[in-house]
Amino acid sequence: MVVLYTQSRASQEWREFGRTEVIDNTLNPDFLRKFVLDYFFEEKQNLRFDVYNVDSKTNISKPDFLGQAFLALGEVIGGQGSRVERPLTGVPGKKCGTILLTAEELSNCRDIATMQLCANKLDKKDFFGKSDPFLVFYRSNEDGTFTICHKTEVVKNTLNPVWQPFSIPVRALCNGDYDRTVKIDVYDWDRDGSHDFIGEFTTSYRELSKAQNQFTVYEVLNPRKKCKKKKYVNSGTVTLLSFSVDSEFTFVDYIKGGTQLNFTVAIDFTASNGNPLQPTSLHYMSPYQLSAYAMALKAVGEIIQDYDSDKLFPAYGFGAKLPPEGRISHQFPLNNNDEDPNCAGIEGVLESYFQSLRTVQLYGPTYFAPVINQVARAAAKISDGSQYYVLLIITDGVISDMTQTKEAIVSASSLPMSIIIVGVGPAMFEAMEELDGDDVRVSSRGRYAERDIVQFVPFRDYVDRSGNQVLSMARLAKDVLAEIPEQLLSYMRTRDIQPRPPPPANPNPTPAPEQP
Repeated sequence: MVVLYTQSRASQEWREFGRTEVIDNTLNPDFLRKFVLDYFFEEKQNLRFDVYNVDSKTNISKPDFLGQAFLALGEVIGGQGSRVERPLTGVPGKKCGTILLTAEELSNCRDIATMQLCANKLDKKDFFGKSDPFLVFYRSNEDGTFTICHKTEVVKNTLNPVWQPFSIPVRALCNGDYDRTVKIDVYDWDRDGSHDFIGEFTTSYRELSKAQNQFTVYEVLNPRKKCKKKKYVNSGTVTLLSFSVDSEFTFVDYIKGGTQLNFTVAIDFTASNGNPLQPTSLHYMSPYQLSAYAMALKAVGEIIQDYDSDKLFPAYGFGAKLPPEGRISHQFPLNNNDEDPNCAGIEGVLESYFQSLRTVQLYGPTYFAPVINQVARAAAKISDGSQYYVLLIITDGVISDMTQTKEAIVSASSLPMSIIIVGVGPAMFEAMEELDGDDVRVSSRGRYAERDIVQFVPFRDYVDRSGNQVLSMARLAKDVLAEIPEQLLSYMRTRDIQPRPPPPANPNPTPAPEQP
């Protein structure tokens, strides 16, 4: 029998998640029981598998321990064909055998619903003219709260709007539970952001999907009006004009088919970081805790490394004077090897970073474009979907080459590439927000970025007040990595690249001889 435990991020405690069936009298069991877990690319989801011998002759409540394996869910997903084989350990001086884990995605996670709605005779909210209506969709959570999952566009000056068709993942709409309540609020848009509530109605994914062959009309109700007015009927109606469901390829499909994430790091070595030997420096190597630079690097790198089979990561510094002649460089390899800037694993990157701090002189200015162009040149050589590049830039301040950086981002937006920028220290980072294309797409010389590929966050927003570094790193990783799967998918879709089929399963490991 195998018992699966999951680990709490906050307390680091292990909790039992479930256990397999018991298979009698074999040393090579193939368990049927599946564990259904919510998978989040942006989180380190630690798992523990304990294997036991449950013998009817012994006390069933105290089975014999045969071994255990620790690994992250990302390691299983990122393994070849989403399969991983690990040795079991935990019994001193004994070979405990191996455990083979496979992951597959539930089919309803890939469904995309497309729908179109219109409204009729909505309440008039504007003193001058009619309303400017829009819809807000919410999915209900297990605890009875609601989470916003979609907003339609605003249709100006009408009480009978027809909204554009829109698409939404079924998982976002109902989290895979077809009978879960979907709440829809109808608002009148106001320029100052104080939108007027017109009314609401509820439905479910199952109810919406029944409307594929017929128009479904919902009454829009305003609870406050209903209480006040005896003759109140409704605040208008909303009609579902069309509803269809298609399946799309998911991030896991591409990873399972062999797409590798190539992770590159670029670290700011400008003088504004302060002397690395002084405790006030952002680069200070304290024997007691990691610097913000090291924490940001570790937080992001430890998750991405599960999706890169060779675990070799190019790592660069910028804005330093290099020995012996004092040349200023904006893309020097941290391992001091121009021919091969790769470091082995995240620990290798950290080691090279600490070594560079001891040998180079912090200088300036802060140029991003050289290192963005460096990674873009590598990404430009791969257009078949087998590789996707993620560049992490960690910096303490204001960019000195904003024009060139925007140009580099616009060019890189058509490549299989994403850029994460983490700002450390107390500086004001307004200029960085301009590069993060969530609100306004980055442009350069009249050209707009093809996709939003930049995610910027200030590290100070994620620091745990109690000083828990593990929690700080988990929060940072969650936010900066959350957009990567969608950015990878947007590249694959625009290029019409389909995931490759997963490689065939390895033949079964050699069975251990049965013992009498």
